[in-house]
Amino acid sequence: MNNLTENATLLTEKAADQDWWRGAVIYQIYPRSFQDTSGDGVGDLAGIAQRIPYIASLGVDAIWISPFFTSPMKDFGYDVSDYLSVDPMFGTVHDFDEMIATAHAHGLKVMIDLVISHTADIHPWFVESRSSKDNAKADWYVWADAKDDGSPPNNWLSIFGGTAWEWDSTRCQYYMHNFLTSQPDLNFHNEEVQAAVLDVARFWLDRGVDGFRLDTINFYFHDRQLRDNPSLPVERRNAKTAPAVNPYNWQEHLYSKSQPENVEFLRRLRALMNEYPAIAAVGEIGDSQRGLELMAEYTGGGDKMQMCYAFDFLAPEVPTAESVEEVFTTLRQASEDAWPCWAMSNHDVVRPATRWGDHVRDRTAYMKLLAGLMASLRGSLCLYQGEELGLTEADIAYDQLQDPYGIRFWPKFKGRDGCRTPMVWDGDDANAGFSNGRPWLPIPGEHLGLAVDKQDHVQGSMLNHYRKLLAFRKAHEALRVGTMSILKAEDGILIIERKAGDETILCVFNLSEERRDLKLDNPRIQAMGDHDFSGLYRDGIVHLGAFDAFFGKSD
Repeated sequence: MNNLTENATLLTEKAADQDWWRGAVIYQIYPRSFQDTSGDGVGDLAGIAQRIPYIASLGVDAIWISPFFTSPMKDFGYDVSDYLSVDPMFGTVHDFDEMIATAHAHGLKVMIDLVISHTADIHPWFVESRSSKDNAKADWYVWADAKDDGSPPNNWLSIFGGTAWEWDSTRCQYYMHNFLTSQPDLNFHNEEVQAAVLDVARFWLDRGVDGFRLDTINFYFHDRQLRDNPSLPVERRNAKTAPAVNPYNWQEHLYSKSQPENVEFLRRLRALMNEYPAIAAVGEIGDSQRGLELMAEYTGGGDKMQMCYAFDFLAPEVPTAESVEEVFTTLRQASEDAWPCWAMSNHDVVRPATRWGDHVRDRTAYMKLLAGLMASLRGSLCLYQGEELGLTEADIAYDQLQDPYGIRFWPKFKGRDGCRTPMVWDGDDANAGFSNGRPWLPIPGEHLGLAVDKQDHVQGSMLNHYRKLLAFRKAHEALRVGTMSILKAEDGILIIERKAGDETILCVFNLSEERRDLKLDNPRIQAMGDHDFSGLYRDGIVHLGAFDAFFGKSD
């Protein structure tokens, strides 16, 4: 078979897999903390390639890799200074190509993190833009004159604290930054900016990536008139996307983000992606009040993004049967064809084993139950490295903090370092098999007992619970892509019905710490095995232990 024939065959196979993302499980890798092969204490792309067999053993469909581009690392890669290169701490472009080839050989798709709402302030685009008011890139970033009294143009706030405006003494203007002052926001109202970031996406598509995770997808556009954001009533405030101590939560961000122009840009991005077979994107929606509505807007209609995730299951509030029902009611009212991608953990939030597990007597049983619940919801699923091990949030001392967000809001908010500590592979090694050098963040002693080698061959371990659960999900079309109805959501009991074709599955969850017996209206339920839960069904009654689940097939 010649190369042309091989390429044609591959394109045909990929085209047939166009909807691989629907119901997929995506494993998020934070490369700094996954596996170090160079001995510098920071993970790298070669380390990801080395651990691909482990990832494949979980039964996931794809990996999402947090940024590895060249960066000054003030926000650990989410401040990009060169979109088309690999930062030397992570390796080389050749290492990236080898990693993709290894992932594909193991049947895994590869999605990369595109951070295009802002750049680093040392990016050549910004260096040129700030040099004068009349250079070729003068309008590539969001610049504005001061008010007559010298104060910033409006009241917009940065998520990382303080005003969203920074004075530049060269242009004698303010520039906008939604995050660190060293992360200036691109001006998406400029068509050249849109073309430039689309060229970035094309570069990596040409290198063989299967899709993107789009950082802060609703932050691309700002209000042209720079109108002040209104204050947000106290009763509408929450800590979904920013900690409660952050005054960012006190505004309704009507003008600083989530602008209507964003939809047309997402259509342009989707059109580019459609030039390649079987490409998908998942967008991160950072909005505490309208996250689900924006998810519906950005994924409905089939001409924008395939998936988005909001922060409803990443928030501090413990999920209840009623809150799960409310999420799906809101989403359904916004759009019938929206496609969510659920997550209860990522590199920005306190690990759920601490965030929610600290409130219960049996943390392990509770986290197993929540894993079963997430795997049963309509949509795709993101699984953050270490979540499958049941890792808790690390308690990092102030003098060891790396995250500028945590340093700014210490001690009420300790930042994101606690969920970013290195992956634990070998429980008998001081560095947990992560590195031969000193890890960039300390590895908690309590994580060593949860290492991969300590759980790998243990029946009923959290790791093997996830493997069994994901295999169960993959084996049933109704759980992957079926419709979903909530039949009961009260008093700690959540009953979900999933349907696809001739298959109907009843998923019953006991979110309480008490044993529960439930009478089912359908007497023709057949209990399903091949999962790790112990719920029983006898004589029309489902018997559930604390934090237990039951899955049954209905004919």
